Amino acid sequence: MTTTEIPTRPFGPVARVPVIGQGTWQMEHDDRDSAIAAIRRGLDLGLTHIDTAELYGKGRVEELVGEAISGRRSTVFLVSKVVPFNASKQGTIRACDRSLERLRTNYLDSYLLHWPSDHPLEETVAAFEDLEKVGKIRSWGVSNFDEIELEAAVRIAGPGKVACNQVLYHLRERAIEHAVAPACERLGVALVAYSPFGSGDFPADHPILKEIADAHDASPYQVALAFLAAQTPALLIPKAATVSHVEDNAAAATLVLSVDERERLDRAFPRGPRRRGVPTL
Repeated sequence: MTTTEIPTRPFGPVARVPVIGQGTWQMEHDDRDSAIAAIRRGLDLGLTHIDTAELYGKGRVEELVGEAISGRRSTVFLVSKVVPFNASKQGTIRACDRSLERLRTNYLDSYLLHWPSDHPLEETVAAFEDLEKVGKIRSWGVSNFDEIELEAAVRIAGPGKVACNQVLYHLRERAIEHAVAPACERLGVALVAYSPFGSGDFPADHPILKEIADAHDASPYQVALAFLAAQTPALLIPKAATVSHVEDNAAAATLVLSVDERERLDRAFPRGPRRRGVPTL
């Protein structure tokens, strides 16, 4: 597969990143050499936004990512996350230092609170701001925040500080379109979509999905990514642990669906009713 120009979208006020990036959740269960090769191939293809977390494999995935990006750090937009039970002020700072060591880098492009914490958010925000001041992170954000929690974070931090909100979003789980996605857009917060293929239940054999994929000489996975990217201003971070899978993901970045195709997919995979909170895996 040849490299093509990957469209970009804002990651809050700090950067523009590819509309499709690379997630790494559960990558500790994959063949290590294959996963490293996939990440490196993704970078070759322009998928430079890499997302990980201290939670993943209890740090093992950060170590894998650190090996994969060795020698290429300057080309990567690197994101990691602090788990909520570490998210006191000093706990966040210590967790960040551990992540930096595992990732073999001296800074993160963004550092996120993995989900709302029992620690006061003011403490976590203060830690993020201290980390930013000393150059260990270049921006910070949140994950799994609903619109009310996101608005509270913006009130605490001030406008232009919360770079992103990372949430679950896939064909069979579109609840964020009701309120979370509009809140992100209104507040100037990047919307990052994790697990855009769901978690082990991707409907690859759905007749509408297959028909549209065949019409574009594409895969059902590519059609799903193109649809989600068109429905919201999301940055999508699918995981790929093989070279062929990451090449398939990268090709979706330039796939354009017609209005009729999007309407057919919308009917086949309706967003459903608005619910409280945000869906999670």
